[in-house]
Parts: sequence; C-alpha cells; structure tokens
Amino acid sequence: MVEKLIITAAITGAITVPAQTPYLPITPQQIAEESARARDAGAAIVHIHVRNPENGMPTSDLQIFGETLALIKAKTDAVICTSTGGGLGMTIEQRVAVVPTYQPEMASFNMGSINFALHPLLKRIKEFKYPWEAKYLEMSRDFVFKNTFADLEYVLKTMKDSNTRPELEIYDVGHLYNTHYLVQEGLLELPLHMQFVMGVLGGIEATFDDLMHLKRTADRLFGDQYTWSVIGVGYPAEFHLGTLGAMMGGHVRVGLEDNIRIAKGTLAKSNAELVEKMVRIARELGREVASPDEARKMLGLKGREKVKF
Repeated sequence: MVEKLIITAAITGAITVPAQTPYLPITPQQIAEESARARDAGAAIVHIHVRNPENGMPTSDLQIFGETLALIKAKTDAVICTSTGGGLGMTIEQRVAVVPTYQPEMASFNMGSINFALHPLLKRIKEFKYPWEAKYLEMSRDFVFKNTFADLEYVLKTMKDSNTRPELEIYDVGHLYNTHYLVQEGLLELPLHMQFVMGVLGGIEATFDDLMHLKRTADRLFGDQYTWSVIGVGYPAEFHLGTLGAMMGGHVRVGLEDNIRIAKGTLAKSNAELVEKMVRIARELGREVASPDEARKMLGLKGREKVKF
C-alpha cells in the first residue's frame, strides 16, 4: 500500500524577489496567514524563511523568526520546517541560529556546496520594487552556496542537540554520496528524510530522467531506509515533477519559494492555490493527502509541544 502523500508548502523562501509577484508574503503576519491557508488547502508541512518586513529582503533575524514562528503555531497545526539555507551572503552560524534558539520539529539540512545562481532573472524582470533586488540577483553570478563537511557536521550537531529532525536537501547526485559518508561515519542516523531540489541553476536539472537517477541512486545507497520528497523549481516543473513523484510513491513540495505560477502566464495568488492544485493531482492518482499529525507519525517527529516558540 502506498502511504499518504505529504505536501510541503514553501511559503516565501529566499530566491523569489518581490518584483516577481505581488502575492509574495513578506511580513510575519502575512507568512503566518499564508501558512494557515496552505495547511487548510492540504499542506502538512510549511517550510519557513523570513524577510525584513520593511523591504522584503531575506533575513536570519532571530526576533523576526520568533515572531513568525509563534504566529504560525497559533494559527495552524502544520509541521513547521525552518530553513537553514538562509539567503545569499549569510554565514553558516547565521543560517543555523534558528535551530538552537527555537528547536523546531524539522529544519532543512543542505547536503553540499553548489553554485546557486539567480542572475538569469535579471533578463526577465523589467522593473524592481526595492533597490536591493537587482544587486541580490547579480551577486549570485559569483556565489557559492557553501556547505562544506565542517559545515555539515556543525549543522548536524546543532540539530541533534535541539532534537530537530533534519530534512536533507539534495541539489545534486553528489549530495547523496555526502549523505552516505555521514551515515557511514555514524554522524547521521537512518532512516533519512530527503528533499530532491531540482531546477536550481548550479544543481541538477528538473527533468524526469534526473529524478529517476536520484531515486535509483538513493535506493542503491540507502535501500528502504529513507523517505523522499521532490521540488521542481519553476513552472511547469513544480507540477510535472510533483506528479511523477506522487506516482513513484514519494512526497511533494510546492509554494511561492519555488514557483510563482499556477498555469502558463498566470501568477498564483497564494501558496494555497498551488497546494490545492497538487491535492487535485494527487487524488486523481489515487494518493490521499496526509494531515500534519499523520506526517509527524510518518517522519518520526517530536511533536509541536516540544518546540521553543
């Protein structure tokens, strides 16, 4: 029997800039409201970055994180997965500080360094909303998303100390081998939960063949000791790969962090709209959608009463 489908909604992220869509949530209140709407639409998990409420710039400010997390928890029972990816130019310490401070149920754990390029957006955006946006995109031309083995060990220890379940972000095939190394060294415990992140310039492309390759490699390295989800960055990759992932028995992430369109040429007005579309697809495929508490049981999470917000 194929287990229920866990849908994650990535609410705001750090790669979408406000000039791309007027529907991007920016303030703690907006992010919390979008999280609650996404949960009501069928998301079991919300993946959370935060932004400066004055100008929408990605930030790792712990006060903003704390306000946002508390508001989300008050509005919904969704599992909250905080980002440790942060934004361009943040140190590993800044990126990870949210974990020991608030001890969420889950947090992202980026499994290797890659070129992480956003600068092609400069050709498509005709007018920017804030002065920082163009500079932010341009700096990605010479940016390495740094996740060395020293970084991985630091993040992993922090998560273990906080009893926070790592969600392993796999941007390329080599990241699976990094994961295997950490398992062999006894630093990372089975079973694993992985998120295949596909379509970032600098990482693996968002193709069916590449998803099959990631899955085959993970099967060879970890057998049945892992669960997995897939992200397709952009439209239509988000729904194409989400559909294939659901057919293959995996789980799915959607949201305005990864994709701003509900259809070709049409902006999604909310994260909930993206979730609703994925729920419809899943049910047509015979996959029922997991509730937050069902996702907690499936992933072995500690429970919302044990976080520090």
